[in-house]
Amino acid sequence: MRSLESSGARRKTLKNKKTPQTLRSARWFAPDDLRSFGHRSRAMQMGYGPEDWAGKPLIGIINTWSDINPCHAHFKHRVEDIKRGILQAGGMPIELPAISLAEQYVKPTTMLYRNMLAMDTEELIRCHPVDGVVLMGGCDKTTPGLLMGATSAGLPMIYFPAGPMLRGNWHGKVLGSGSDAWKYWDDRRAGLINDQQWLEIEGGIARSHGTCMTMGTASTMTAMAETLGMTLPGASSIPAPDAGHVRMAAATGRRIVEMVWEDLTPDQVLTHDAFENAIIVAMAMGCSTNAIIHLIAQARRAGCNITLDDFDRYSRIVPVLANVRPSGETYLMEDFFYAGGLPGLMSRLLDHLHLDAKTVTGRSLRENIAGAEVFHDDVIRPLDNPIYKEGALAVLRGNLAPDGCVIKPSACPEHLHQHTGPALVFDDYPSMKAVIDSDDLDVTPDHVLVLRNAGPLGGPGMPEWGMLPMPRKLLKQGVRDMLRLSDARMSGTSYGACVLHISPESYVGGPLALIRTGDMITVDVPNRTIKVEISDEELEARRAQWKAPEPRYERGYGWMFSKHIQQADEGCDFDFLRTDFGRPVGEPDIF
Repeated sequence: MRSLESSGARRKTLKNKKTPQTLRSARWFAPDDLRSFGHRSRAMQMGYGPEDWAGKPLIGIINTWSDINPCHAHFKHRVEDIKRGILQAGGMPIELPAISLAEQYVKPTTMLYRNMLAMDTEELIRCHPVDGVVLMGGCDKTTPGLLMGATSAGLPMIYFPAGPMLRGNWHGKVLGSGSDAWKYWDDRRAGLINDQQWLEIEGGIARSHGTCMTMGTASTMTAMAETLGMTLPGASSIPAPDAGHVRMAAATGRRIVEMVWEDLTPDQVLTHDAFENAIIVAMAMGCSTNAIIHLIAQARRAGCNITLDDFDRYSRIVPVLANVRPSGETYLMEDFFYAGGLPGLMSRLLDHLHLDAKTVTGRSLRENIAGAEVFHDDVIRPLDNPIYKEGALAVLRGNLAPDGCVIKPSACPEHLHQHTGPALVFDDYPSMKAVIDSDDLDVTPDHVLVLRNAGPLGGPGMPEWGMLPMPRKLLKQGVRDMLRLSDARMSGTSYGACVLHISPESYVGGPLALIRTGDMITVDVPNRTIKVEISDEELEARRAQWKAPEPRYERGYGWMFSKHIQQADEGCDFDFLRTDFGRPVGEPDIF
């Protein structure tokens, strides 16, 4: 537990880089002028006094709690624990609510608003009198959104993960969020689950506050935050209801105060080595496919040129070690925590990781995970006994995806890793949904389902529609998987032979817009290729006939999104927010 503590004794051993006079917040409160008089008098209006701000770091707490975000339901309480830690370390906490992106409720997709959260976070930090920030998130898009915004702002920051919920349960069976929802929904559509059983599953699959307890996007991205060095060691693995989660909140509050005095800013932590570490750990975890989009966006905010090729390079040499659904079949994040959590997993990757990478503890990754152990070899496998011999993800390229696409081979049947079959094309999600349950649908297990106009612009926002529903006709025959292609994303809790993020997307005239039902499509995961079996001349003839669709938006945030969103292979950030490689980040002098 040494890594959780941030004591006054330790602070005395450090060479402080900040003094009370050079604190950023002192620009608001210290000068003897009329403007600062207004700042001080209004603080006193709220019951504060000079002893609250004079000479103390002011710490912003960016809180993504809301009444409709079940993943963050406990943040109302955890923010008080973080405040307690800040006060213990001699700082002043300031809670700053940010937009809360509840994955289950926000339509058409939270991905449409990830960049809004990033902008919200950056501007909250820039415009308020804070010296450092704690970022409170966990639900899928909040981790990358918060980190992207805070990275661009450039002040000392530390991330506090929401933590996974407890295991689900139904009729003595362990349920995993998302993964078992898809599984039992297929059973229900096949007539194997009745109304009462379905209601029981609904009530048993999510038994506590916290994020998905499968290795979904939430657990993936909070683990990435820890691997990048932006959390205290072990923070991402602790289940949300665990008492250790409360202690971690207070420790996070204490540590950010120390970081302000040390002037430990994100540019010192978020290096190219740190992002390579994140890719390596992602591969070993059986990560969500969403990790690719979010890590590319985060890296480019930090001035690091991470590309799809980096993911594919490490996927060939780093095996999947975390035996957690959906890549694994038995265990969930609670089991992962008990088995040693992320530090335990990283202890098995020492020969792959850049161990000298600096972290928010002020120490290296090597120091943070020294002494970490694995307590269950079937949950966190050794390198010589992985659950999948390569990494979780593979990047495919070809005439159907010239800028790349992604598949999660660790979570789909091996016989579909190499497959050729006729396309069954749907132009949008509603038209697919209207016929997918028809017993008259002309489909076989060899068909390749194709959904287009579901990418960053076409969705809009690139919704998690990529795990196309299996045709009910095939479900009744006992078929549970087939090859499915789209320019959409899929939930990290999803599984199956789903090819995603096809880039460029069909809505902007990518090759996916040009294929027709009956075209033969070939996917070859071992050789990393994807193609439609028609000539270049035929593709060009079809391109000449293609007409661009009407714009989705004419005003507001959607209009701005449509004008500036980048494609999936570039991280789906706004072009005007991406940091030019090598250019430092931070705030301009606004005073």
